[in-house]
Amino acid sequence: MLNLSRKLQSLPREARDTLFLLSVIALILLPQLPHIPWWCSTLAAVVLLWRGALAVQAKPLPGKWWRIALLAVTLAATYATHRTLLGRDAGVTLIVILLALKTLELRARRDAFVVFFLGFFTMLTNFFYSQSLPTAFAMLLALLGLLTALVNAHMPVGRPPLMQAGRTAGWMALLGAPIMLALFLLFPRMAPLWGTPSDAMAGRTGLSNSMKVGSIARLALDDGIAARIKFDGDRAPPQQELYFRGPVLTQFDGREWTAAPLFSRGAAPQDLRVQGQAVGYEVTLEPSNRPWLLTLDATPAKPELPGYELFGTPELQWAATRPISDMVRYRARSFTRFESGPLRRNASLRNLAALPPGSNPRTAALAAQMKGDPALAGADTPAFVQAALQRLRTGGYRYTLEPDVYGDETADEFWFDKKAGFCEHIASAFVVLMRALGIPARIVTGYQGGEINGVDNYWTLRHSDAHAWAEVWQEGRGWVRVDPTAAISPDRIGQFQRLAPQPGLFAGAMVAVSPTLAQNLRAAWEALNNGWNQWVLNYTQNRQLDLLKNLGFDAPSLEDLATVLLLLLVVASLAGAGWTLWERSQHDPWLRLLGQARARLAQAGIELPEAAPPRQMAARLAERFGGGAQAAQDWLLKLEAQRYAATPGPGLAALRAEFRRLSWPR
Repeated sequence: MLNLSRKLQSLPREARDTLFLLSVIALILLPQLPHIPWWCSTLAAVVLLWRGALAVQAKPLPGKWWRIALLAVTLAATYATHRTLLGRDAGVTLIVILLALKTLELRARRDAFVVFFLGFFTMLTNFFYSQSLPTAFAMLLALLGLLTALVNAHMPVGRPPLMQAGRTAGWMALLGAPIMLALFLLFPRMAPLWGTPSDAMAGRTGLSNSMKVGSIARLALDDGIAARIKFDGDRAPPQQELYFRGPVLTQFDGREWTAAPLFSRGAAPQDLRVQGQAVGYEVTLEPSNRPWLLTLDATPAKPELPGYELFGTPELQWAATRPISDMVRYRARSFTRFESGPLRRNASLRNLAALPPGSNPRTAALAAQMKGDPALAGADTPAFVQAALQRLRTGGYRYTLEPDVYGDETADEFWFDKKAGFCEHIASAFVVLMRALGIPARIVTGYQGGEINGVDNYWTLRHSDAHAWAEVWQEGRGWVRVDPTAAISPDRIGQFQRLAPQPGLFAGAMVAVSPTLAQNLRAAWEALNNGWNQWVLNYTQNRQLDLLKNLGFDAPSLEDLATVLLLLLVVASLAGAGWTLWERSQHDPWLRLLGQARARLAQAGIELPEAAPPRQMAARLAERFGGGAQAAQDWLLKLEAQRYAATPGPGLAALRAEFRRLSWPR
């Protein structure tokens, strides 16, 4: 390391500055690697390494035709990859390569400035894909690096150390921080410019509007965060009651369950009857690129989500008219004790008790056997439900994330062959059996449980908490929740035994050393991320208006927001002007007064060097005007005495006043 430092110090300044700038560019491009094509990252790395080698070896840069050829290859490869040269992904690919290629023509300061500004723009494109705290921290380092390189470029003489330019850049960033904070707090919030995230949930825990049972041999747990919930007064319901409702699957083709189209279901939840006290809470929902909201079962009133048009469905689900492509925060009030749906059987329930003809014949035979069981003769829906749950408890069924691939008759295979699966297998087989018994039933997907973060008291829902359960219809009660997974694996419901993915190498080592320390570090990190989400990413227009309310505005509007921002800018401008005047006053006022006298002499045709003292100026006046300029000569001698005499005489204020009264010769 010491030898490397010495080698860098021995390089010419141009080579040192170039290597520093290339390092900053590499830092900017590093977070882009997961989002750009492999050839783009490879080509950018090769170009940066090539440019660094040329700088170290003091070799000439490649000619124009080399750069044109590389640009042509880049354009062709971008079009071949994205089938367009427009749009977010193609645009980011091009800007990354153009930034790298521009370093091959770093010959003049103008070229360096173009690289700086391209670097600033490329830095912003990182936020198209992620606005997380680590990305923001990396871009802050990149910003300081670019500012350091920019300051260094304005120091053309000598070999100033980069640390000196870095200190100047740091002070620039600190001085700009108050302006940045004011603009962040008061500049009107607008919709983000970046696009929606890609959806890649296949084979991972999470939610979808369809469920193809048995198509996945092994379920990979996704420990990512789906939502955070803050209960009012930190009073959360018992964990086994935390069912957060997502898509409701009602249509079955023999293997795949699907939800009815959202916009065909009506305008509001139907026949919801609630009991007990409402639970108030706030949800911070991560981007899902899906329209539905997660709400605690059941939510009769529309959640409060500004900027989105929401609607409810008869299945008690709330959704937006457009996908949730950005992190959002909304409030809701729910009742964990409720009933819903019609109390008497009607035509709307007919399809919810139907199965495809010939589907799962052994399950249909099991239903016929249960109906013919003397113990269940004339039984109602609750009795059949309990019989099915008892079969799950005592029939050797297992909850597993590795059930192997199922065939076409998934319910038959679960009940009679494999007897193993995760929640989707169990819920699907249970609902198929209920429908074979003539009981209306459906599958509800969502999240169950979660865990509380002891640092900030937010409940965290992870994708590994995704769950599927059943609802069956009962005469006189309507739809009733039944969770068949709890019959097989009670520890899956609540926090007694949560699903967790295998830890990585570092996390595994931390757990091995100290499980408590690893858990506390994870909680602290997630609380820090949550604070970033709540106070930065989720700083909405409503929160801006709430800030104005705290400042005394009764009914704040966007006009009030603009007025406060304008007022702050005026105050900041006046403060800057005042600071400038004060800073100028701190310069030597004697020299400033001498300069004003020199300017008066110049108007009279007497040119003097900058270093001319007052005595020389008085002598030149005498030579030119004789006694006609005696008053001005005396004043100049007084000015010299004020600075250099043992007894200074009049002060600067008196001399300044006398200067204004003097009649200077012309």
